[in-house]
Amino acid sequence: MRVRHRLSTRIWHALNALTLLVMLMSGLMIFNAHPRLYWGEYGANFDAPWFKISSARQGAREFGFVQIGNARLETSGVLGYWHDPDGVVQRHAFPWWSTLPSTYSLALARIWHLAFAWVLSLALALYLVWSLINGHLRRDIHITRREWHWRALWHDVTEHARLRFPKGEAALRYSVLQKLAYASVLFVLLPLMIATGLAMSPGTDAWAPLLTEVLGGRQSARSVHFLCAFGLVGFFLVHMAMVLLSGPINQVRGMITGRFRITEEAGA
Repeated sequence: MRVRHRLSTRIWHALNALTLLVMLMSGLMIFNAHPRLYWGEYGANFDAPWFKISSARQGAREFGFVQIGNARLETSGVLGYWHDPDGVVQRHAFPWWSTLPSTYSLALARIWHLAFAWVLSLALALYLVWSLINGHLRRDIHITRREWHWRALWHDVTEHARLRFPKGEAALRYSVLQKLAYASVLFVLLPLMIATGLAMSPGTDAWAPLLTEVLGGRQSARSVHFLCAFGLVGFFLVHMAMVLLSGPINQVRGMITGRFRITEEAGA
């Protein structure tokens, strides 16, 4: 057994998982209040959105759909038009099982979302500062010049595509694709989530008016916020797939206890 994850990483990992789950589910409830996205400063019911989830009627048939630009995909039973546990038809964008609270309440969703936004922001700041102090960022996340070479990148892509995971001492280190993924979350997606969340608040205009302007307007900030949220969902799905494929017991034990079992190369 070897130590793979420091205590600070394990604590932040667990806290972040809970925080992002609450923020995603409460955020979907907030989105249900106006399930449309726009670019620019303004956007309302009679403006043309670039993205929307809604329902429509065609003759006697009613259906839900997701629309991006002029492209429309029917999503009845999942998005836009679905039945709640009592069998009642609902026309909200996201279904009850994916939102917090499960019944429509914009006020409660905002309370949950803003409360955990503080947890996310403070935890991220503390984790980054501590990771600088203990060398985690330099040692584990920093991408070296050799790793940036296209041959190294392509080799890592092909190894993952073939489900060939590192063995021996190499398993204790992050691959270049892992570094890129984790760096994207730490330095792009999470900071953008926080910045766009602030930019959507009218109160930010009083102390940081430039933030909303840099992001292209309040509605652009909302769109970027939504895209970053689902970027994190995409990261989570790929992350879980890799955990399951590379040995879930060893990986989960490593994240809970820090102890990781080394599997030696064949013939070693």
